[in-house]
Amino acid sequence: MNGNPLFSLLGRRLRLAVIGGGPGSFIGPMHRLAARLDDCYELVAGVLSSDPERAVARGREIGLPERRGYDSVVAMLEAEKNRPDGADVVAIMTPNDSHFSYAMAALDHGFHLICDKPMTNGVFEARKLHARVVETGRIFCLTHNYTGYPMARQARAMVAAGELGPIRLVQVEYVQGNRADGSRPDPLTGPRSWKNIPEKSGPSLVLGDIGSHAHNLLRFITGLEVVELCAERGAIVPGRRVDDFAGALLRLENGARGSFWVTQAAAGMGNGLQIRVSGTEGTIEWRQEMPQFLTFRHLLQTGMPMETRVANGPGTLPLAARSSRLVAGHPEGFPEGFANLYKDAAEAIAANIAGVEPDPLALHFPTSADGLAGALFIDAIIRSSDGGGWVTVSAP
Repeated sequence: MNGNPLFSLLGRRLRLAVIGGGPGSFIGPMHRLAARLDDCYELVAGVLSSDPERAVARGREIGLPERRGYDSVVAMLEAEKNRPDGADVVAIMTPNDSHFSYAMAALDHGFHLICDKPMTNGVFEARKLHARVVETGRIFCLTHNYTGYPMARQARAMVAAGELGPIRLVQVEYVQGNRADGSRPDPLTGPRSWKNIPEKSGPSLVLGDIGSHAHNLLRFITGLEVVELCAERGAIVPGRRVDDFAGALLRLENGARGSFWVTQAAAGMGNGLQIRVSGTEGTIEWRQEMPQFLTFRHLLQTGMPMETRVANGPGTLPLAARSSRLVAGHPEGFPEGFANLYKDAAEAIAANIAGVEPDPLALHFPTSADGLAGALFIDAIIRSSDGGGWVTVSAP
């Protein structure tokens, strides 16, 4: 993208307020970096902790303007709503159990939203939040950041263009090892301990944490919904209170078959998200740990060689080209994926404020509809695992 389209639409950057993600957080700095990378946002306000004193102190630590590091979410939303230079957008990066209440409050105060995944911890809340987003007409971006990778977007565009033919098979997995060590009990106090408390992390930690990414990537690339599944989920590490494994066989809406496997307890593994999509004319494969490469294997009978597509290389489609900042051969990944979602959301929000239509290429970020689809998928995995056998994935 050349230049900053916000200046032609609004004459300024969007004003951003954040909830959560203070010093010591992993995901907070990632959100703030993403907001800065394309010069689309100005960070103007925040609530950086659930503790009022720490919230104000941490606001100062990250350089928030004086008196705009607030001690509570309610205080921030009220104050920013009534300022002539108040925030346009609120970004939420808190433990999972608070996403719903903070998002609803922000919508009720008129703000656009960027929210970390999963959108909510259950289907009831997801339906209610999605309905509120539709009712208010506000832009809602859910940060499934892997959909921002250039070659994931290349894969989506190739499927949409029919290069693979009708889709027949999908395999997606997300394999981590960060929870493989069972020598000590999972901590229930301290940083990130909320992940080990089901009331906060949700009905299945592994599904909310990484399974939601794998499911979203499947839908993003194929454009297809999972309609039935047969699943198992649970804890591989003995004594663990939260799920660290889930697997499922899938049936997609067009009759295609699929498999889904996620775990955080595979010793030695890093961040192994990968997907394979096969159609009647060929197969594409993408691995997050080698993000600049997309493999395209043609149907053998065509005699065409296997291709390796790279960002900004030959065959790059407009959706992928828009998402690349570097020349071919230079890898782009996790921070840039976040930034692409922030950039696209910024264009959509600015167009909404200005009352004009946004660039269609800016509208490929996950929304509240995707968040609802993710909640329904997780619910189906749990129902199948707990009850046994195939279940239908409920309709939105």
